[in-house]
Amino acid sequence: MSGIPYEPGRTALYSPERSETLFEAGQRCTPAQWAIEASRLAYYRAEASDGERQRLADALARADFGLPTLMTHADSDSFAFAALHADGTALVSFRGTQPDEIRDLATNLQAHQVDWPESGGRVHAGFARAARAMMPMLREWLEEGEGAGRSTLILTGHSLGAALATLAATVLAPSLLATLGSPRVGNTAFVAPLAEVQVLRLVNGCDVVTQLPPALSLYAHAGPTSYISCDGQCMHNPDVGFIESDRAKGRARYVVDHAWKRGAVLLRDLADHAPINYARAFFG
Repeated sequence: MSGIPYEPGRTALYSPERSETLFEAGQRCTPAQWAIEASRLAYYRAEASDGERQRLADALARADFGLPTLMTHADSDSFAFAALHADGTALVSFRGTQPDEIRDLATNLQAHQVDWPESGGRVHAGFARAARAMMPMLREWLEEGEGAGRSTLILTGHSLGAALATLAATVLAPSLLATLGSPRVGNTAFVAPLAEVQVLRLVNGCDVVTQLPPALSLYAHAGPTSYISCDGQCMHNPDVGFIESDRAKGRARYVVDHAWKRGAVLLRDLADHAPINYARAFFG
């Protein structure tokens, strides 16, 4: 069992930026933990105020990262931050969907496929547009900014941010691509080159976003499944039968324990998408 309690509340799902960081000063973290927590920190509205920018910087400093560089694209409402660790690891984290931002919702709905000549295959049109908008800023930081002195590169993100990190990984060849609650991004020809990348693709229990767009619509996932069971344990590539059984038990338990409570998300398929419910398997 995880030391961090499961969070069924609407705030955890829709406003993850309200949560404080899980990083603690002096704590030794793995690259996976850096990536997972960074995907949550990307929701901090650091571009909106000096206070939030300092809040992000303080959180990263606890894990020995330097000051973050913010990357924003107004038309698509895309956001990412990049930071360099004391050991030379460059970390880039993409923000996921903000439910109060109509441009994010529009990006998610553009699910027809377009060519991705950057590496091959066909991908979600909305994700492709947002990723291409961010690439010049990413390249500048990696080639001319602090990231130029990196020893390794980690790309990460949650939800929409996971999709953007996946697209960026086909161009930037990271040492690690870590995604939380990622939708499918492209077809089998698109995901094939990512077989050469170390991918940590986390799927938390019943999270419905990880099942979209449907595979029957010519979409495929990148990398094997690292499945977080409904009691918060992470396991690598379990069989489909175990996953379906675990989800059925988790949904039933959620109805009894959480669904009826004030402030709770009605369905576990949505509540499991909250970033903290991913992080609980790796912290605490």
